[in-house]
Amino acid sequence: MVGGSLFREHVAVRVVAGVICLVLATVPRAASASPDDEGWGGADLSVRLTVSPKRAQPGQPLTYRAEVRNAGPGDAVLPLLTVRLPDGVEVIGVNVAECLPGATTGEVVCAATKDVPAGQTGGVTINGVVRPGARGPLTASASLSSEVVDDDETNNHSRTLTEVDDGTDLAVRLSRGARAGRLVTVSAVVRNRGPRRVHDAGVFFDTGGARLMSARGARCDPQPAYVGCRLRTVGAGRRVSFMLAFVARGHAPRAEATVYSLRLGDRRPANNTARFSLR
Repeated sequence: MVGGSLFREHVAVRVVAGVICLVLATVPRAASASPDDEGWGGADLSVRLTVSPKRAQPGQPLTYRAEVRNAGPGDAVLPLLTVRLPDGVEVIGVNVAECLPGATTGEVVCAATKDVPAGQTGGVTINGVVRPGARGPLTASASLSSEVVDDDETNNHSRTLTEVDDGTDLAVRLSRGARAGRLVTVSAVVRNRGPRRVHDAGVFFDTGGARLMSARGARCDPQPAYVGCRLRTVGAGRRVSFMLAFVARGHAPRAEATVYSLRLGDRRPANNTARFSLR
């Protein structure tokens, strides 16, 4: 499957063809049904909306999947799928070309350009990010319609409810210590304002080409252009301090550090990053 371009609210930027396009490309274009056509009859459409993960994290990805099926006996004439995401989720990408932003924020409208024969299935994946201030439950819905009669409309709608974790509020602060020639020490303090305890806190340093010489108080893995440090557990209301020593190469660069948790979201991401100079 070919990946799609990003689009944001009310900006109708097409994305590259995805699942539904590939399914339709494998079948001949169906003519609009008429009473004289063989197999004339209603099309039993159904849609199922799922979300992953089951519990959302503030500031973290959330993926919705709408699965569509035509159980027949007739063809579904130009079906229309509408997915509505909650205000707490920002849409960042869709994998089907026919899907465009709808009239309201968080609405995605997928209009098929071909009829869908009986027995065919398809789907669309919508990638989003939970807004840092989002509170649960997050309610999303999907509805499906066609230009032919559907005798069972009870399965034309689907809804999901997603709880949002409390997450945490990590912050990092840096201060430059003594300098001896090109060797510069940097002190880092990571604070957890809670409410959740963080067991997997890490700090990513963009070193601007500076080389890590030593680390104390954290397990750090130096790479050519960055350093990754794992910290011990940071309880709510607690802080962890550690110290690094760098050697600047050539001109003294400006560097950047970002604190994060792989498992928990952060409700105040603005204080997750600090910058410092190795002068």
